[in-house]
Amino acid sequence: MSNPQLTVAVIGLGSVGSMAAWQLSKRENVRVIGLEQYGRVHSRGSYAGESRVFRTAYHEGGLYVPMLLESRNLWRELEKESGRDVYYEVGTLSIAEEMHPEYQTTLGTVRDYDLPHELFDADQLRARFPQHRIHENDAGILDLQGGGLRPEVSVMAALEIAERNGADLRFNTPVLGIEEYKDGVVIRTEQEALKVDRIVIASGSWSNRISPELNDLLRLQILGLTWFMPRTSIEPFVPANFPAFLRDSGPVHVFGAPSFDGYSLKACSNPTWDVVRDVDDVPVGYTREELVRIGQQMQELIPDINPEPVRSSVHHCAYTPNRLPVVDLSESERVITVAGLSGHGFKFIPALGKFAAELAADSNTESVPGEFSLESHMAVLRDRGHYQGGGH
Repeated sequence: MSNPQLTVAVIGLGSVGSMAAWQLSKRENVRVIGLEQYGRVHSRGSYAGESRVFRTAYHEGGLYVPMLLESRNLWRELEKESGRDVYYEVGTLSIAEEMHPEYQTTLGTVRDYDLPHELFDADQLRARFPQHRIHENDAGILDLQGGGLRPEVSVMAALEIAERNGADLRFNTPVLGIEEYKDGVVIRTEQEALKVDRIVIASGSWSNRISPELNDLLRLQILGLTWFMPRTSIEPFVPANFPAFLRDSGPVHVFGAPSFDGYSLKACSNPTWDVVRDVDDVPVGYTREELVRIGQQMQELIPDINPEPVRSSVHHCAYTPNRLPVVDLSESERVITVAGLSGHGFKFIPALGKFAAELAADSNTESVPGEFSLESHMAVLRDRGHYQGGGH
C-alpha cells in the first residue's frame, strides 16, 4: 500500500458516517480517522430499532430511485464483504386507495424506471395477503426489490470492514469544536486537538451542534417504533410470508416489517408530538395515550395483532423543509456535510456514504444532485418564508 496522502476525519459513526468510513477505507491514498461521541453501534442514533423498510418504488419521487438502486447493490456488497445478512429482499407492499397521491407517485416510479413489481386490486390483496384488512377501494403495489434492512448490523458491518482496511476509529470521543485553516482542519476533543486535511460531518441529529449554519434549516422530528404480537401464530408474519409494508388509510400512514425476532412484528405510526430543536428535548418514551392510539390503528389494519405493544422506542431524525438530504462540499473543499435524512434516508445511506467519500477524496460533485447542496436548501428555506437568519 502506498503512503497516505490525505487524512480524512469522519465525525459521527452512525448511519452515514459508517458508510463513509467504509467507502473511504477502500482508497489507498486516504487515511481515515473516525470519531464517535458514544460507543460502537449505540442505541441513541436515529438508525436504532432492529429493522428499516427498504423500497425502490418510492412515493417520495423519482429523484431518489437511482440512489436506491445503487444502494441496493451496495447493500449486497456490504453483505459480501462482511459475511453478515443485512438486507432481506422479501418485497415491500404499498397499500392505499388507487388515486391516493402517494400511491400514484409510487406507481409512477415503477413505470418510469421499469422496476420489478406486482399490482393488486382489493380482492387480489385479500387473497394474497390475508394478514391485512383490505378496504373496498384499496389497491397494492408489491415492490419486488424492497424488503427489510437490519440497521445495527449494517452499521457494525461497515465499521468492522473500515477497521480491517486500516481506519482508526475512536469511540466515546465527543467533538467539542472544529476550526478551519488554510492548510487543514483542527478538531478539538477532550483528549487532543487533531489536525486533518478534510472532515466529513455525519452527526445526524447532532449536526447543528458542530455546524451552526444548519440551525435554521434542520428541525428534529420525533419518530416512534412499536412491535406487536399476533394473537394466534407468528408464522403468517415471518419474512417468507409477510413483506415489509406501507399503508395509507384516510389520514393514517403506517409502516412495518416482518418478524425478525420470532415472536412479534414491527408496525408503526409516528407520534403526533411537536418538532424540537435539540436532541436533549426528545421524549424518552411514548405517552400512554399514544400507545393506545397506535395499537387501535394497527389492529384496525392488521386484525390478528394484539393492540398492546410488546415493546416500543422513541427516536428522532433531522428534517429539512423539503425532506431532501443535505450533501455539501464547502467552498474550501475541506468540510463535507451530510445531514437531514428526514426520516427516510437510512435505505440509501450506502449511496450517501459514497457521495461523502467522493467529495472528501476527490472533491467530485458530479454524482451529487444539485438539490442536495446547502445553497439550494437555504434558497428553498427563504422561498418558503421560514428563513429566520442570524443564527436564531
